[in-house]
Amino acid sequence: MTVVGVACAGLLWWALGPDHSSTPPHRHHRLGSLTLTWPTDGQSAIELVGAGYHTSGSERPVPIASLAKVMTAYVVLRESPLGAGHAGFTMAMTTADADEALADKDSDQSSVPVEPGETLTEREALEALLLPSANNIAHALAEHSPGGEPAFVQAMNTEARSLHMTRTRYTDPSGLDPATTSTALDQLRLARAAMRQPTFATIVAMRHAVVPVAGSIVNTDSLLGHDGFVGIKTGSTSAAGGCFMFEARRIRAGRSRVVIGAVLGQRGGPLIDAGLSSADNLVRTTMAQI
Repeated sequence: MTVVGVACAGLLWWALGPDHSSTPPHRHHRLGSLTLTWPTDGQSAIELVGAGYHTSGSERPVPIASLAKVMTAYVVLRESPLGAGHAGFTMAMTTADADEALADKDSDQSSVPVEPGETLTEREALEALLLPSANNIAHALAEHSPGGEPAFVQAMNTEARSLHMTRTRYTDPSGLDPATTSTALDQLRLARAAMRQPTFATIVAMRHAVVPVAGSIVNTDSLLGHDGFVGIKTGSTSAAGGCFMFEARRIRAGRSRVVIGAVLGQRGGPLIDAGLSSADNLVRTTMAQI
């Protein structure tokens, strides 16, 4: 195991090397003068931007549920950049798309209703993908891409490799497939890259939006606007547990502090709430000490 100390503003933050899969989960782990409150379940990764990062729990790849949609949005925006105030490309919904939306709803998947002939812009589709976490829109976006869904999933894996997400494998654009797996540290790497895209950062910070047919849609991230949270994405399945990729920002001693990270495999009560609560505790105890 390689340990490198990184100094920032008088605090020492320890950044672990890439392979520490044997590290056991910790409730509390001291990093320099900081004591982090880690979730007792799953795995976690957190970075104090400009200082370093640390992880807790195994780094064995696990299902990530709808966190996969962050990569879906990232690939869409890489293929079709979307500037402020622009709507982007348009997608015409088909009968098959409408049938899929109904089937998803009947099987208790996250979805938004669509109708044959309905047109969604790129921006509207990304809002439906990232706020209510619509599985059917993830597949529609993938099918709209040149080469269809197989080529799109391949592009997701290509982008993962370019971001050094070495323990990540995408098999579908929604994350419903438990074979879509990653680690908290890899998801932290993706969070950094995705939040550098202004359009992505703007959308995940929205509490609600309005799209055709579905009307008003609500963000599943209930932490938005609280304790400095500005995103990013929730996820939950029985295989993945509760997952949350997050970023929070606060002003401390006149300086902006940014914390970014991910928690995976959270259990106990409603899964989305478990993921949100674990991240909230981790961020609050970190922010209180900087």
